[in-house]
Amino acid sequence: MSADRSGARLRTITWLVPVLWTLGLGLWGLSRQDSVWRDEAATWQVAGRSTGEIWDMLGNVDAVHGLYYLLMHGLFELFGAGTTTLRLPSVLAVAAAAACVAVIGRRLAGFWAGLGGGLALGLLPAVQFYLQEGRPYALVTAGAGLSTLLLVSLLSAPPGRRAWPRWTGYALVVLVCALLNWLSLLVLPAHAATLWWVRAGRGVWLRWAAYGACAVAGALPLVLFSRSQSDQVSWIPPLTWHMMIGPAILLAIGGIGALADRPRTGGLSATAVGLPLLAVPQLGLIGMSLVQPLFLDRYVLFSMLGLALLIGAGLGAAVRAVRPRFPRAPGLLVPAVTGIAVVAMLPLELDKRAPASRVDDVLSVAGEVARLGRPGDAVLFVPAARRDTALVSPGSFTGLVDVALERSPVASATLKGEETDPARIRAALLGQRRVLLVTDSAKVAKPSGAARDAAKAAVLKERFRVVEDRQVRGRRVTVYERR
Repeated sequence: MSADRSGARLRTITWLVPVLWTLGLGLWGLSRQDSVWRDEAATWQVAGRSTGEIWDMLGNVDAVHGLYYLLMHGLFELFGAGTTTLRLPSVLAVAAAAACVAVIGRRLAGFWAGLGGGLALGLLPAVQFYLQEGRPYALVTAGAGLSTLLLVSLLSAPPGRRAWPRWTGYALVVLVCALLNWLSLLVLPAHAATLWWVRAGRGVWLRWAAYGACAVAGALPLVLFSRSQSDQVSWIPPLTWHMMIGPAILLAIGGIGALADRPRTGGLSATAVGLPLLAVPQLGLIGMSLVQPLFLDRYVLFSMLGLALLIGAGLGAAVRAVRPRFPRAPGLLVPAVTGIAVVAMLPLELDKRAPASRVDDVLSVAGEVARLGRPGDAVLFVPAARRDTALVSPGSFTGLVDVALERSPVASATLKGEETDPARIRAALLGQRRVLLVTDSAKVAKPSGAARDAAKAAVLKERFRVVEDRQVRGRRVTVYERR
């Protein structure tokens, strides 16, 4: 076999094995025992609306996820609603991100670094959670991986090679990621740190600034408009010291990989790319959270690309260290470490694929409603957001009357609909003989300060008695009958 053919074969293996590996991890237990939790329920119910209805809703709520909802609407139209359609895009996205990590690692630190980094990405706990999640964070991670790969190719390209198509592609990918979640723009300062590390020339800096500014300008209307909907993130708690333990551990692990890589300032290396990609988004989100609480790991899931790249660099350094004394060891080291990691993390891997890994399950409680409900029964939701159960599984609520609802989610262009005033809710309940209350289980329930919810609780306590109560996977169905 010629050197060219051998090199091409190794290049293909570098990215193909991580892709297949990540697809296997993602397809394993994809349905999570046919469960869907509240965040995915939002995707499900919005994707089932028409394009016009989605557009109307984005004017009131969730504009930050508008592009993702439109994408999922198209997929639901083509393939039908289901857990596979809901989650497969995330699986494919993380597989693509693993391929990007592998290619970057191979270019900067060799075959084993690329292969190890690509395999490592899908095993990271945060990635395993969102690998099978019907939300946009995995897609953002894939885009961040592609934009980083484009930047590496531009920095390592020989002088004189035409670069504007790749710069254009870079700007478009960053823009699309920002339209999926504008906090992904934190990838730009991470890339700026890489340019500083490698002492990029003035021309590279100018091009990066120009194309990056175009991406920011394209996303700016969404950023500004979504700020008017900031009540959606008002539930995020203020930043505390214990919340920074996770980022500190990640940075420590990345630092070990960086030390093993032995980077030199001024040279393009796995550390020069991976360490900023890991650290800058994490630190940037922490800084933003000092102004407004925003610290959720999913918003910077793409920073795990940097951690995987650094882990790969560490594995590549280990292979180089053992090769002189044990010539056959390099071919076993990375597979052995990967196998050990899989076995060691098996409890976590099984946990992430179980319904209990999420705070609740809208499908299981819908099944309980179908079993307990009778035609003509009233149904209440506390808080109103728990109406997502009926929106995802409407067949389970056939024959039940939503007595508190004044305008449906579609008619009101909202996620949870608009409920009537407390007095009318009370009057409607007094005319019912049986009521099904759908709410959170005692373990996850939080006090509701809404006047409507207080009115519901008061009437049920005064005029009704509990005849059956079921708690399943974070949700609760209680059946009341008139005294």
